[in-house]
Amino acid sequence: MNSTLHIIPIEQWLPVSTLPMVIAGPCSAETEEQIMETALGVAMIPQVKIFRAGVWKPRTRPGAFEGVGTKGLKWLQKAREQTGLLVTVEVANPKHVHEALDHGIDILWIGARTVVNPFAVQEIGEAIGGRDIPVMVKNPLNPDLKTWMGAIERLNRMGLKKLIAVHRGFSFFNRSPYRNAPMWEIPIELKRLHPNLPIVVDPSHICGNKDLIPGTMQKALDLEMNGLMVETHFNPAKALTDKNQQVTPAQLGEFLSTLILRRESDNEFSHKLEELRSEIDKLDEELIDILAQRMRVVEEIGTYKKVNKITILQLKRWSQLTNDRIEAGIKMGLSREFILKLLESVHEEGIQRQIDVMNRNES
Repeated sequence: MNSTLHIIPIEQWLPVSTLPMVIAGPCSAETEEQIMETALGVAMIPQVKIFRAGVWKPRTRPGAFEGVGTKGLKWLQKAREQTGLLVTVEVANPKHVHEALDHGIDILWIGARTVVNPFAVQEIGEAIGGRDIPVMVKNPLNPDLKTWMGAIERLNRMGLKKLIAVHRGFSFFNRSPYRNAPMWEIPIELKRLHPNLPIVVDPSHICGNKDLIPGTMQKALDLEMNGLMVETHFNPAKALTDKNQQVTPAQLGEFLSTLILRRESDNEFSHKLEELRSEIDKLDEELIDILAQRMRVVEEIGTYKKVNKITILQLKRWSQLTNDRIEAGIKMGLSREFILKLLESVHEEGIQRQIDVMNRNES
């Protein structure tokens, strides 16, 4: 179901004189000194309009640092007074909402773990009531566009019109350089369905590694995303949470200075190119997974041959298999040379694996 969102354009409530609009601040509020020093640092960067910090930190396992709680809201108040930046915190339940509103927090955000629970989203919306406060909604951990849209639509139907979607990447079981796979096709589809909904990209959680952040920031702009949320700490090495993905204010300023703002036509091209590349990435992953499964079956065959004292190389079968596969590939539009090279590589790897099985435990 594609319901229309009634969204107040971000420029009407958050005047942006420079692009991209940037949200910056530490993963967690740790001390008043840390908040103030970081806030004063990011306030010197023209693109930064909003200061973020988590005061309630939902952890997977108990015992880890779970935030300073309500006292952190007072530090954010002070940071706003001294820098002029708007301030935002994550809320996960009605109690968080009430305390944040009581301390004059400007913007709330709903985290990835909370978005998946429609009861929690409903309760947060009810706690906000009719207050005219912006809310940012992060995508769920799993690559589920319907769940992400559902949370946004639920809040919108409750009267919240200053909404922002935050793309923070998705959990992915395959090995990847990213902490959370970007899967750009999902926020692109969200933008297609709701072009009036601003989307902010969180490269910190996507990357999990500060070295990958600049490239991800550039890609976000190339895909016409509306802003960036970058975890920034005056001393990341001593951060109590997610130290590897936090940057200093100076590093953030340097990253932003290297970004290239492209023309709209370039962005349109990048959208289509990214959709196609994402499709290739998925197909490549499936291809590699299928090859891995094939080699596991080959090893089972090798074990069977070893037990029954059968030779590894079966020339008659290999000849028949090659002819059949080449014929099938040609019918699908692939060249004979390509199919032959592919089959030879796969066969060579399969023979080597069977040899390894034969030699196992022999010495």
